[in-house]
Amino acid sequence: MYKYQEHPRYFAQVAGGLEEVGSAEITGLGAREVAPAYRGLYFDADPATLYRINYRSRLLTRVLAPLTSFSCHNPDYLYRTLLEVDWSDFMNVDDTFAVFANVSNSKIRHSKYAALRVKDAIVDQFRERTGRRPSVDTISPSVWFNLYIENNHATLSLDTSGGSLHRRGYRTESTSAPMQETVAAAIIQMTGWDGESPLYDPMCGSGTLLAEALMHACRIPAGYLRPRFGFESLPDFDAGLWKRVRKESDAKIRALPPGLIAGSDTDAAAAQAARTNLARLPHGDQIRVSRADMFELDGFKDTTLIMNPPYGKRMGQDGQAQRLMKSIGDFLKQRCTGSTAYMYVGDRSLLKSVGLRETWKRELVSGAFDGRLAKYEMY
Repeated sequence: MYKYQEHPRYFAQVAGGLEEVGSAEITGLGAREVAPAYRGLYFDADPATLYRINYRSRLLTRVLAPLTSFSCHNPDYLYRTLLEVDWSDFMNVDDTFAVFANVSNSKIRHSKYAALRVKDAIVDQFRERTGRRPSVDTISPSVWFNLYIENNHATLSLDTSGGSLHRRGYRTESTSAPMQETVAAAIIQMTGWDGESPLYDPMCGSGTLLAEALMHACRIPAGYLRPRFGFESLPDFDAGLWKRVRKESDAKIRALPPGLIAGSDTDAAAAQAARTNLARLPHGDQIRVSRADMFELDGFKDTTLIMNPPYGKRMGQDGQAQRLMKSIGDFLKQRCTGSTAYMYVGDRSLLKSVGLRETWKRELVSGAFDGRLAKYEMY
């Protein structure tokens, strides 16, 4: 019996700053005993809830099911211990797999070498039993394993998500430095937008914020387009239960009110990419996306504006980014009476150049960016 079967407690990875809203999200999806941790959440869940969280969560990065844990002080002991795991419970010799490791404050210091020893245990066991070995695929494997060693204590888990949940599947076309889907979903969540007022993104790029707003408004599961999940590799996977969970979730999808969501971008190629990506989602072809320079628009009244202006390397010199922020601030003040604007920047210092007082400002980490989401109410 594996550790998650003895006590169905899982670990969900989440971006920094999203622990609180992530906790509320998975509690609403049925998780129990949720406990925030550093960039993650521990929680209890029955199988249906585990499937539902993977399918519907917009904020989580991945969900790990612990298989075994033990004290571990050297790579050879790690290898010998994991030879005792029956790897055929999760895969066969024709499947591909990947091992990702993190090591902290332990005698085993190199995460890549630790992952290599796990790989050796898997490969050697299959070769001993079948005379063949499975292949490693670090891009799109059939099964993902995760090894975490902290203070000389190792935990091996299976990634029940089957790769990062930010890969929704709708973004087939992209622009430079696109926003990660889970970050866009977090922005929609943090704004509190409820689908009652019009939403517009005047710098939509390839349409990630628009797509996440659509999925939120129409209750489209975040995993709607994903072909497979990692929990399907668990030895106790219940295909019938998963089919029922998916059917129940899909039944909640609702229509998009006309004109509720729209966007534009000054780059015609970006606008076309957004239209292509949105069309992959239910009702996405109803969202109007045009090529337009934000500063040439008439303005907006009683609208929720959400934007992710270019910054950092996307803008070249810092002065150019600061001038853009000032122009955005002037546009909001002069042409957006009665509207509320939300602006996300990866470089929080740029908000000083907007020239408007924020209603609030919240941390939202995205990769290497220590980002901030700011709210502006235009009276």
